[in-house]
Amino acid sequence: MEHITLLLGIVIITALVFDFTNGFHDTANAMATTISTGALKPKTAVAMSAVLNLVGAFMSVEVAKTISKGLVNEQGIQPEVIFAALVGAILWNLVTWLVGLPSSSSHALMGGLVGAAVASAGLGAVNGGTLVTKVLLPAVAAPIVAGVAAMLAARLTYKLGSNVDAKTSAKGYKAGQIASAGLVSLAHGTNDAQKTMGIITLALVAGGALAPGSNPPVWVIVSAGMAIAMGTYLGGWRIIRTMGSGLTDLQPQQGFAAQTSAASVILASSSLGFSLSTTHACSGAVMGAGLGRKGGVVRWSTASRMFMAWGLTLPAAALVSAGAELVMRTGDVGVAAVTLFLIGSCVAIWLISRRQVVDHHNVNDVADTAAEAPGVVTTAIAAVAVPPVAGTTAAVTDESFKATIPTPAPAAPPAPAAPAAAV
Repeated sequence: MEHITLLLGIVIITALVFDFTNGFHDTANAMATTISTGALKPKTAVAMSAVLNLVGAFMSVEVAKTISKGLVNEQGIQPEVIFAALVGAILWNLVTWLVGLPSSSSHALMGGLVGAAVASAGLGAVNGGTLVTKVLLPAVAAPIVAGVAAMLAARLTYKLGSNVDAKTSAKGYKAGQIASAGLVSLAHGTNDAQKTMGIITLALVAGGALAPGSNPPVWVIVSAGMAIAMGTYLGGWRIIRTMGSGLTDLQPQQGFAAQTSAASVILASSSLGFSLSTTHACSGAVMGAGLGRKGGVVRWSTASRMFMAWGLTLPAAALVSAGAELVMRTGDVGVAAVTLFLIGSCVAIWLISRRQVVDHHNVNDVADTAAEAPGVVTTAIAAVAVPPVAGTTAAVTDESFKATIPTPAPAAPPAPAAPAAAV
């Protein structure tokens, strides 16, 4: 093993912690639809996903090369910069996990690395061409391509199975869903585990333990694969609930179409070295599959919050990481302060999550959508609607954007007759 200094050891451990959070943050990508449709029991699903993530980590190093050699210039990058990048990425992962939003761990890492590198060495430290072509463009294209493919695939599956008994069809598609979920898990390992490999390799180069341009050592591949597998087995149940039933209601046919489409997009991007967001691809596929069934709907209120999180991921992680890098310029005291801040924040987020526990026992419980705050469309309709006549009620729901017909209030009971006056 290469010569590892104390600071470099801290960076490597932090990178593996990020890999662990990446695992439970992205479990939903592979297993949310499988769990929501009942194709697999929750614990069985996450165990299967963990094993296949580990296998996928050994299948390629193309994405790792993009991270370690392409995104930022290796010259001038110090281990402190990489530590700062990981701080921003880990905190963003935990915050979005807490609120159950499937954001991109990949973009959190990219944003953290860019923010810390710019704070340390200026804009010249970032390779803009690589950032645009291998990070930003795939971020926009992935959900669109996966969504359209999943919608068409779902419609095709319903058409092909129109003459098949519904019970037989559902059983067959559940089996297909298990196979396609395994493919997504394998694809996730080939893409996301490599990002941590690339970060650790970059840290080793920055710390002088590896020559510039080196590929990830074997021990880096093994440790990154193990970390993401353990995180996957833990299960990010909050995000699984959102992906499985918060965005749309999926039948086995739709789940199969969504997972097959997402896996195809992820595997294609991994072979090309694109640092693709598996979350974007899988979320887009789920929404596309939701629209692929006649009468199927997408809960756009949930989707809009998810889109907002996607847009904030890169800048939010970059700002936190840039701040951490500036603090660490003070020396060992700054490094210690950032380390304590990271540990304290992680503990605080975990304690907050204990107030409302989501696990494999209640992951398929769906909150009452009627209690959801009205959205912009609902508010606009209510503002221009004719006020109901006294004694009537009217309701507008954000889910369907339809006003219920006012119904007359029940008639009041007749007042009792006054007693006769005494003579």
